[in-house]
Parts: sequence; C-alpha cells; structure tokens
Amino acid sequence: MELISPTELAKDKVQTVQDYILFCLQAVANLFRKPVYFVDMLQQADTIGVGSLPIVVLTGFFTGAVLALQASNTLERFGSITLVGQLVSTSMVRELGPVLTSLMVAGRNSSGMASELGSMVVTEQIDAMRALGTDPMKKLVTPRVVATVFMLFFLAIISDLVGLVGGLAIAKLLLQLDARQYWYNAWETLVFQDVFMGLIKPVIFGFIIATIGCFYGMNARGGTQGVGRATTQAMVAASVLILAMDLIVTRFLMATLSYR
Repeated sequence: MELISPTELAKDKVQTVQDYILFCLQAVANLFRKPVYFVDMLQQADTIGVGSLPIVVLTGFFTGAVLALQASNTLERFGSITLVGQLVSTSMVRELGPVLTSLMVAGRNSSGMASELGSMVVTEQIDAMRALGTDPMKKLVTPRVVATVFMLFFLAIISDLVGLVGGLAIAKLLLQLDARQYWYNAWETLVFQDVFMGLIKPVIFGFIIATIGCFYGMNARGGTQGVGRATTQAMVAASVLILAMDLIVTRFLMATLSYR
C-alpha cells in the first residue's frame, strides 16, 4: 500500500465527502427533471425489496425472539415477566427493526450497486451512455435511490411485525404467557413518537444505502481490482454511516418530540 502524508489523506477524505454531497444533490435534483425512468424504478424496487425480503424476515424474527428471551431473564427478577411484549415492541419499532433491516439491505444491495455500476464504469458502458445522450446519473442512480428509499420503508415495517411474532413465539412456547396479553401490552405501549421514529429512520437509511453504493460504483477506477475495492468500501461506508446517523437522528427526535 502506498504511503501518503496525513495532510494529503485529510484532503482526500474532505474531497470525497464534498463529492458525495454533490452526488446526493444531483441525484435528488434529477427527480424533478424529465424523463422519468419509471420502469427502471420498478425493476430496482423488485430487486432491492423483494430480493431482500427473506433475509429481512429471518433477521426480524430471530431479533424479536432473542429480545424476548433476554428480557424475560431480567424481568423475571422483578416479577414483571408479562411486560415482555412492551420491551420487544418498543425496541423493535424504535431502534432494532430499522437499523438491523438497513444493515442487512446495505450488505446485500449497497455492495451490489457498487459492483454493478463499477463494472459498467471500467468496461466503458457509462461513457457509451453519455455518447448516446443519456444521463447516467438519471438513468442508473436516481431509480436506485427512489426504489431503495421506498422499499426500505416497507421492509422495516415487515421486520417490526415479524420481530413481534418472534417475541410471541418465545413468550408463548417458553414463558407460557397468554398471546392476547402479549399483543395487548405490545400495542398499548407504543405512542406516536415511537412509530414516527421507527418510520423516519428507514427513509434516511435507504437514501444512505443507495447513494453510497452508487457513489463508490460510479467512481470505481483500476479495472477489476477497483471494482472489488469499491464494493468493499461501499458496504463498510454504508454500515458505518447508518450507525452514525442512527445516533444523530435518535438524539434529534428525542429532543424535538415529547415522550410521555
């Protein structure tokens, strides 16, 4: 690996952040320009949403089951074992559902976008599109951003629901709790602020996943090695940025929304 000075490394990172911000602004601006590639959006929605459904369902179910199992050990000490449903619902809806779903989708799709677009860059397909008068940003990037934001919103909802079912399985089979009481506690403990926080996060995370994957893919250089490097960087950057934004968004929403 080539050694560079800390100053040059800092300049390179700042330049990357600046390029990424401009990339995001251009992707959003393309939403208001014609033509609109609606068919491409549907194809990407199918690839991203339907293709990610099995892993999202499995992740949500086992996360909810583990939450119920771990919570029961603590709640049993205080004689509050019946509150398992409340803990599972608030944890899944506010935090674990959106975050874990986004991380799974990032691992599957952000790297996939970087690989696909990076391969098109190194094989000069992007240059051919420009030569034919087609804007690669509008044709390739914007449909992926729209599809990821749209589908991740519903994938997070599915993950929350399946997580509650996973918690119910543990509560019913191992803890011998009543199913109706579990669902009642899980439903009654949720307030508008919890649901709002759980629904706004997937929108932000979906935008991050798509833009990061497309950004590294469109800037891939150096042949097949460059494509592999862009794929790895996209997955790592998307995962880290999701976790960082989760902290920022949670802190902001907790400061602006009143919790009872």
